[in-house]
Amino acid sequence: MSNFATAADLKAIEAEMPWADRDLAKSMHDFLGRTRTAHGARPAISYQLLSGPETKKVTLTWAELHAKVTQAANLFRSLGVGEKDVVAFILPNAMETAVTLLGGAVAGIVNPINPLLEPEKISAILRETGAKVVVTLKPFPKTDLAQKVSEAVRYAPSVKTILEVDLVPYLSGLKKLIVPLVRPKNPVQHNATVKDFRTEMARMPSDKLTFADRTEDHVAAYFHTGGTTGMPKVAQHKLSGMVYNGWLGATLLFKPTDVVICPLPMFHVFACYPILMSMIASGAHVVFPTPQGYRGEGVFDNFWKLVERYRVTYMITVPTALAALMQWPVNADISSLKNAFSGSSPLPVELYNRFKKETGIEIIECYGLTEATCLVSINPPDGVKKIGSVG
Repeated sequence: MSNFATAADLKAIEAEMPWADRDLAKSMHDFLGRTRTAHGARPAISYQLLSGPETKKVTLTWAELHAKVTQAANLFRSLGVGEKDVVAFILPNAMETAVTLLGGAVAGIVNPINPLLEPEKISAILRETGAKVVVTLKPFPKTDLAQKVSEAVRYAPSVKTILEVDLVPYLSGLKKLIVPLVRPKNPVQHNATVKDFRTEMARMPSDKLTFADRTEDHVAAYFHTGGTTGMPKVAQHKLSGMVYNGWLGATLLFKPTDVVICPLPMFHVFACYPILMSMIASGAHVVFPTPQGYRGEGVFDNFWKLVERYRVTYMITVPTALAALMQWPVNADISSLKNAFSGSSPLPVELYNRFKKETGIEIIECYGLTEATCLVSINPPDGVKKIGSVG
């Protein structure tokens, strides 16, 4: 890690060598492969469907994640996805969300879509990107996502295959037995072929790609904007920008021993680039609690206990979540926590001061936008912070 506290530190990093001379990954598969080689046995991603500090969790090592991403990429290619074809996912957070994000970027162009959007907006994005494959949820209690996606795909003729992710394997005990019995119906309303994601992935090789990997820079992702002033727009992201976000995190912040809790959605650039790409570049461990992240049932009640459970060193948040979190006492051992990172909007000074008083932790504000492949500026972790400036 490089020192990053002053403008002089920044200039020193830039003076080391031209960006083009740095030994950086030339493909997403290579990016993951380097981490597998360096940190294969270390935890990469942990996920739990429910928010309790003792509920079932699933963890993949970097070697296991690399294998699953390889299988996913091979699956997408087997379904006709070429280098310029699109794999869209309309998912809450889950292990399969990360696998689809990375595997889609290896096989073609990945297109995350906000599952909270209405069917007409989802359909418009699918038509705009020409998505060929959609990965989404299998019908599941308390969510109508599968039904919304069916309606959206009905008006997106480019979609040939829907791959369904079942959340039941993340459950345990009676819930695992009961949910399949009360699963809501989803009458098919489209012409796409529906398949099970895990079943189809299991048929694919996990040790190597079945196609030649791309090593030239290319568009690897389409992210839509918020659509607050009309229909969402689609931003194109190159592989080099994704790798840059990861390099930045590994150079300035994260070590392989760090644990980052990220209750933000993987359809948003904040979770995908400054966080997930930084985990790949550094070999650190990221935790995604519940499908809805901060919106998940019991997440605020159990947040500090989750920090204790995973011995979290960095937490990722936004001002609205911080304000809500301050309604709960710090009721666990959070001595492992070093810093909190906040983005999305400027942080009120009073909230910054209250959080620091309650936790002893400083908040590092950062600024980014979808159109710029996310990260643009950040307050220095070890330097003077201008509260409310988002960097």
